[in-house]
Formats: sequence, C-alpha cells, structure tokens
Amino acid sequence: MRSWRRGIKEMDLILGRFADARLAAMSGEELDGYEALLSENDHDLYAWIAGRAPAPEHLAPLVGRIAEEAGARQG
Repeated sequence: MRSWRRGIKEMDLILGRFADARLAAMSGEELDGYEALLSENDHDLYAWIAGRAPAPEHLAPLVGRIAEEAGARQG
C-alpha cells in the first residue's frame, strides 16, 4: 500500500508497479532494504531512479533494480 500512496504520482506508479511485481519474491533482507527505501523523500527517489543523482551506496542496488523495471515498462 505504501508503494502506491507516495506523494507524487510518478513514484506511485514506479514503486507501486515494482512492489506488485517483485515484493512477493524478495527475501527478508531485501524487504528490509525496500522498507528503508520507502522512508526516503519522493523527490530524491525520483532523481535516483531517473539517473539524475546518484543513490546512496546502501540503496544503489535496489534503486538500480527499480530503475531497470521502470525502464522496461517504458520501452
């Protein structure tokens, strides 16, 4: 639910679709990382996913997966 109710519509769509497609298969550790990602500011998240700013090192792998998933949907 938190993935679909972010604050800015772009992040609702990106994170909501990612969550629907991937959360069920994630490990407990991956889910903890996703939970940490959800606490970040939407504008920062969008900049990281769009490649406009580097993601923090501890979130970079997950941000990359989300960006890849979002890019695959756009193409």
